[in-house]
Amino acid sequence: MAHIVSDKQKLLNRIRRLHGQIEAVERAVEKEADCGDTMLLISAARGAMNSLMAEVVEGHLKHHMIDPERNPTSSEVRAAEEVIDVVKAYLK
Repeated sequence: MAHIVSDKQKLLNRIRRLHGQIEAVERAVEKEADCGDTMLLISAARGAMNSLMAEVVEGHLKHHMIDPERNPTSSEVRAAEEVIDVVKAYLK
């Protein structure tokens, strides 16, 4: 959890923006907004959640797998960076 603690404020800011997006979806449903508009709001919230997940996964890999204090091999670093790239691409 050390990587989450060090990025705590950054992550909390993302979560608060995401919370606002979810509230916008709720308001749209309550007001019976146009389906297209509601779907766009849902899509934006989903994208924000995916970005949050990608950031947490990246921090986890960097802290637990390729932290320089751990002395990872170059192949471990490459493998972790590949996983980070794949996760980011998948969650876009």
